[in-house]
Amino acid sequence: MPNKIVLAYSGGLDTSVILKWLQLKYKCPVVTFTADIGQGDELNLVEKKAKDLGVEEIFIEDLKEEFVKDYVFPMFRANTLYEGCYLLGTAIARPLIAKRQIEIAKIVGADAVAHGSTGKGNDQVRFELGYYSNNPDIEIIAPWRDWEFNSRKDLIDFAEKNQIQFTKDKIGESPFSTDANILHTSSEGKILEDPWIEAPEYIYTRTNNLNETPDEPEIINISFKNGDPIYLNEKKLKAHEILNNLNIIAGKHGVGRIDIVENRFIGMKSRGIYETPGGTILLHAHRAIESITLDRGEAHLKDDLMPKYAEMIYNGLWFSSERVAIQKLIDSTQQKVSGEVRLKIFKGNVIIEGRKSENSLYDNVLVSFDEKGDYNQKDAEGFIKINSLRLKKNKK
Repeated sequence: MPNKIVLAYSGGLDTSVILKWLQLKYKCPVVTFTADIGQGDELNLVEKKAKDLGVEEIFIEDLKEEFVKDYVFPMFRANTLYEGCYLLGTAIARPLIAKRQIEIAKIVGADAVAHGSTGKGNDQVRFELGYYSNNPDIEIIAPWRDWEFNSRKDLIDFAEKNQIQFTKDKIGESPFSTDANILHTSSEGKILEDPWIEAPEYIYTRTNNLNETPDEPEIINISFKNGDPIYLNEKKLKAHEILNNLNIIAGKHGVGRIDIVENRFIGMKSRGIYETPGGTILLHAHRAIESITLDRGEAHLKDDLMPKYAEMIYNGLWFSSERVAIQKLIDSTQQKVSGEVRLKIFKGNVIIEGRKSENSLYDNVLVSFDEKGDYNQKDAEGFIKINSLRLKKNKK
């Protein structure tokens, strides 16, 4: 039996029920930890709710800058997409939360941690691999896999019995579940489970419908240094400020919506609606600056590694030695990825208008049809003949 537990606490119905359930089952102090990574208004009542449930040690920490600078930006250096389209907004947040939760457990002398992820999702894997990576001896409690509750009604009944406050809209069946942070908002489950049925418009909370976007485009400039954005419209900003400003711009113009069916790590398929407004702009801008600063070999190697790197993050392996090794390789390619990108944001589109860099490998003389430079076009004949040898051989 644990002597003290640190719970990853959101303040919602589920984790409030979990908090009380842990107190009753284990008869020990429960410490709550809430990471502010840009999820918004839902944090307003977290401290009060925890206090009302008898919690004496409450940690609410603003981790937005660390999240963007040390997790989101390194991921974007790789132009990371899971299964070709998912920008990993949920997956990339879990390692930071898990790491800090373990650090808090050490601070308060807790020998166990708990989370509110279900036994059907990816997050249970991500949290627990993160916990074990940072403390191999920690005890992990996953109530959704252990407790007696089988339905939403069971949670409501338990909450009412134990005088746990929750909003009235929680009494009915939740129409879908959401997760939010400064990078994205995800929605899945219930009314979204049929992949043939279009998601209702009210699902989207961060991006305008295209019918409601401005009829004039917005031109923006992003400046990069060593692969990371540092200036937006010639103004130097902190990492989370850049992403937040890009979110506002992209959301206004309807940029960043995707509707996908993904393959979960545990084996089932899941339909999700994701909004990643600022991240979508950042992905296009980063690829644009790389297009003139990276050697072809580096660029293609990165593209080859990216799906594996994305899968590692999706599967909760941020702290694995292989992810760290690939990150070192990726970061080594970013030393000259500096310069400026000009983009047009309009009606859901991110359009590259220009890119420039002191480290540019783009040679105007070399590519021009009007100038010879030091390129002898006759040399191409031998190059083609050598590359045709195996093709000719296969026809004999």
